[in-house]
Amino acid sequence: MSSAAETAAAEKAPGPAGSGSAQRGRRGPDRVGRAVYRFLRSIPAWVLWLMVIVWSVPTGSLFLNSFRHRDDQRASGWWTSFTEGNWTLENYADVLSSGEQTGGLWQALLNSFAIAIPATIIPIAIAALAAYAFAWIPFRGREWLFIGTVSLLALPNQVALLPLLQMFAGGAHWTLPGTEIVVTLFPDFSLAGTATAVWLTHTAFALPFAIFLLHNYISTLPGELFEAARIDGADHFTIFWRIVVPLSVPALAAFAIFQFLWTWNDYLIALTMLGAAGENYPATIKIASMAGEFGLREHLLSAGAFVQAGVPMLVFFFLQRFFVRGLLAGSVKS
Repeated sequence: MSSAAETAAAEKAPGPAGSGSAQRGRRGPDRVGRAVYRFLRSIPAWVLWLMVIVWSVPTGSLFLNSFRHRDDQRASGWWTSFTEGNWTLENYADVLSSGEQTGGLWQALLNSFAIAIPATIIPIAIAALAAYAFAWIPFRGREWLFIGTVSLLALPNQVALLPLLQMFAGGAHWTLPGTEIVVTLFPDFSLAGTATAVWLTHTAFALPFAIFLLHNYISTLPGELFEAARIDGADHFTIFWRIVVPLSVPALAAFAIFQFLWTWNDYLIALTMLGAAGENYPATIKIASMAGEFGLREHLLSAGAFVQAGVPMLVFFFLQRFFVRGLLAGSVKS
């Protein structure tokens, strides 16, 4: 009873000068926030499902149009297909054929795989090693180097595209100030217009985020595991391969999904680095030019879009549990 009375007296006791006005000032936003929260929680589930249906109408209409002839697409809306019928797979056959006049998306899909696979595996391998070093290997300047690496996330990718293109086209050279000595920083490998230039650019842009994401997870692993491994005589590479990699599968899979989807759906970087090398175009660039100069083949765009989107949809739906677990990895401690 005495403790309850003291607690009540403490709550009624006046605080420092100005504390009452400060509390009243905070009550307004808090009250509004609680009201909005209660309103959102009171929304029925059927309203949310209705929003999902409305949001899916444009995608569904494109999907239905992908099975309609060009004349049908031009003559009537997609909703008339339920009564008219006249479905066809001709659009998909034309899109995947190798003919230049009908699409040739099959080769473009192979080019997309040639870009997305190395642009996903290489950043994972490098970032996992770097994240382990930043988390568990003490060395001088580790904190500053990590801060500098993560700070690269603030650099817009578009700013670095043209300098990278110049480096891939003619190498990178630096003339020492006050002399005529030229130092070659990056040799000229004639990478411009090749798929290698595209996945190298994706790798460079992905490394800061990959290191940041994997470091957050690896740094939360129990230190006792590493101490026990060192007592058993394990070196850093053995610890990384036998302990860190198996325990970091959720984070590694989450980044792999994120990076694969990003590189598969990329348009700007591929167009900048490939230029006029049409034989190396990925699916995104091929679809953009599929309609033709005068839009005579615009009826193929919907079919091409769904062919191109099929791969990332399968990747996400089959691995979405790793995606959610990996993004939350390191955010809380057990």
